[in-house]
Order: sequence, then C-alpha cells, then structure tokens
Amino acid sequence: MQRRAYLQHSGSLSYLKLAEEQLPDPAPGEVTVEVKAIGLNFADIFAIWGLYSATPEGEFVPGLEYSGVVARVGEGVDGFREGDEVMGVIRFGAYATHLNIDARYLLPLPEGWSFEEGAAYLVQVLTAYYALKELGNIQQGQTVLIHSAAGGVGIWANRIARQYGAFTIGTVGSAGKLDFLREEGYDRGIVRSRAFKEELGEALSGRELHLIMECIGGPVLKVGYEMLAPQGRMVVYGSARYASVGNRPNYLKLAWYYLTRPRIDPQKMIESNKGVLGFNLIWLYHKVDLMHELLGELQGMDLGKPHVGHT
Repeated sequence: MQRRAYLQHSGSLSYLKLAEEQLPDPAPGEVTVEVKAIGLNFADIFAIWGLYSATPEGEFVPGLEYSGVVARVGEGVDGFREGDEVMGVIRFGAYATHLNIDARYLLPLPEGWSFEEGAAYLVQVLTAYYALKELGNIQQGQTVLIHSAAGGVGIWANRIARQYGAFTIGTVGSAGKLDFLREEGYDRGIVRSRAFKEELGEALSGRELHLIMECIGGPVLKVGYEMLAPQGRMVVYGSARYASVGNRPNYLKLAWYYLTRPRIDPQKMIESNKGVLGFNLIWLYHKVDLMHELLGELQGMDLGKPHVGHT
C-alpha cells in the first residue's frame, strides 16, 4: 500500500489531496524506496501553483528529491539491496510513502547523514554546481554574486565557489540572515533593498563582477546585469519575485511583474560582451551519465553536510 499526496490539477496548495493505492512490484532495473524524508524546493511550490513549465498536465504527485530505505529490488539491480539507506531524485512523485524508481537515480546515503539531510542535497547541489561550472565557467579568484544566499542552492553555490578561491557576495531578504552568511564564509553580505546598486558597489570595492547566480528577477536582475563585468555571465535559475504568500498565486501581481520584467537587448549584449544563461534542473534529469559525472566531481570536494533549516 502506498500513500501519496497528489493534485488533480495545479493552481493552489488547497488542491493537494491524499490517496492510497497499491504500488506494483518494481520493474526490472527499478528499486522500491520507503520514503523517510522529502525535500521542499521553490520548484515544488511553483509546480503546485501551475507556474512551472515542466509541471505535468493533469493529475500529478509533487516532489523532486527524497531519502529513504530500499524496500524491494527489481530484477537486474546489483548496486542496492533491501535495507540500504538511499537518497535520490525523481521527475515529480516524491510526495509518497513509497515509490518505484530507476536505480540509476539513487545514491547511497552518506555515512553520518540524516534522512532530512539526504533529502536536502541532490537537487540543490546539482543546480549550484552545474550553474557555476558548466554554465558560469567559474575560474580561480573570480567574484561571484549569489542571490538567496541563505537558501539551499545559495549555500552550496558559496561553498563550491570558495573551492575556486572566489570572492563571494551573498544577498538575502532580511538582516536576520546576515550572521548566517558570515558563518557560511561569505566575504560580503547584502540585504536587498532599493539601495541595492549602491550597496553592491560598496561590496565590490573596485572588483569586477564576473558571475551572478540569479534567482530573484525584477530590478535586482537589472542591476546585476548592469554591474556585470565584460565577459561576465549571469545564470538565471529561478524567479523568487513571482512567489506569493498563501495557497494560490496573486495573479494581478504576477501579471504586473511579468509586464514590467527586465528586457535585455541581444544587440546590446554584443556591445557590452555579457552573457545571460537560463537553467532548469529538470533538463539534467534525462542526462543520467552527465548527472553522475557531476556528482562524482562533487564527491571530490570537501563541501560539508547539507544545512536543513526546517523539518
């Protein structure tokens, strides 16, 4: 028996329902995982609201990452056995007590990690690493601006960037998070405000800005692009500005934000020699070999455990 949280259609958190069904035996190459913890990401909320382009049409089960215990092993699976503690990713479907998943999307839970930590790792660290390394082409000693710096992706982005000797500037939405940025080793911390351009200039102190991890949108994106150095890169992987408080989006506010969103002229990009790249981790889900290659590289870095803010 499997209990799962599902939506008949997207649009509101209130549409989330519970259902019980019989889970079939794992197919060849699959593993049944008894889920112990699930990760909650902005993508989950946006998918439930219907604002995420990768959301399946019609009924779907949210959730992109999880951890748990192997309950059953399908034919042809050699790397796992019943009782193994694992963590994994799935293209929706993690909000369940049990799930069947292709064994290629599982990793052993590292020794000493809790299930909560295991469910707060893969989506966030892969987003940060792919954005910095593959898209941002991060180089030794560069200056990196990281928005939502106290969030999951932001924390990993800072830890990874510092492996490259980067000077990291983190932005947050409230002053109460600045102490945490210092604990995480950011070189500078900024509370986003209307004075963001001036405060970013002070934080740079004459340095060139080489790389931006952008997930806010609106005026913050515009200012970041303006201050980006020639040959600099902005990697856009989210739009937190479109988030709302409550069960459903504020559609009037969303429409206004959409109509007033920053526009970047490709001709001006040539003149200023700057790059803007978009990234959606769902794309990487179908590149299993690349995903494992990136995870192998990450295992060679001393990045520490995931930070779990709430459970």
